Amino acid sequence: MDNDIGWELYRSFLGVLVEGSLSGAARALGTTQPTIGRHVAALEQSLGLVLFTRSQTGLMPTEAALTLRGYAEAMHHMAAALKRAADSQGQGVRGTVRISASEVMGVEVLPAILNPLQQAHPQLKIELVLTNRVQDLLHREADLAVRMTQPKQGALIAKRVGETILGLHAHQRYLDRCGMPIAPADLAQHALIGFDEETPFLRAARTALPSWQREAFLLRTDSDLAQLALIRAGCGIGVCQVALAHRDTALIQVLPTHWQLKLETWITMHEDLRHSPRCKVTFDALVAGLSAYLNTEIR
Repeated sequence: MDNDIGWELYRSFLGVLVEGSLSGAARALGTTQPTIGRHVAALEQSLGLVLFTRSQTGLMPTEAALTLRGYAEAMHHMAAALKRAADSQGQGVRGTVRISASEVMGVEVLPAILNPLQQAHPQLKIELVLTNRVQDLLHREADLAVRMTQPKQGALIAKRVGETILGLHAHQRYLDRCGMPIAPADLAQHALIGFDEETPFLRAARTALPSWQREAFLLRTDSDLAQLALIRAGCGIGVCQVALAHRDTALIQVLPTHWQLKLETWITMHEDLRHSPRCKVTFDALVAGLSAYLNTEIR
């Protein structure tokens, strides 16, 4: 096996894994199909492995390819982090910072925080990754993350900014049409909005509200944004951040004394980035902005 395999071979390999074909990888990577084919063939020869087999739907990864995927993805994230660090060199705050956050936080909360940050530092570029998956800061999938649980890794800097309080909410239009539930048992007579797949959140919600389960949901979606849109449209009762609902007087909290869920909220980044100007100003802006946002829940 050749121990000095160029990164471009792994990059093309990962491109084919993600896109499912040589042509798709070529488009995604801005190169040609023959180049991608040569790279994959060279990597297979260097590793002594067959990485793909042909099928009617494209290239199918072998078990060996699937085993190597995580390593190739880690290389991709580190290469991107290296580029972000290189671009940030020079005077002042400049370069790219990559932030991971949940869908609702990324769409509904962070833009108002990031706008003044970017205006204050026009050479700062922001990549906002919206995912409910906890991205791995240790492997540099992101520079900073907004998390709803305290990080355990010792190599991370973490600042607790408060608690995100979740409650049951409905639009006033829905309540005018269907009435306000007075007790948890009344929820059985209402249109409930929730997840399609079993999630840790759903299990946590059931500890205080046993009826909050998949079979009871009239409207099901695993997208937090879609659930929020359904609540706003007056389709039924669902879970919403209390601070977010406070922004819209038509969103009414339902059964507030019977059910609320509090999630500790943290801003985190790798300790190696503590002296990076781009990461430091972004970290501070997120701490200040989210602290102010979460404090609206107790006013």
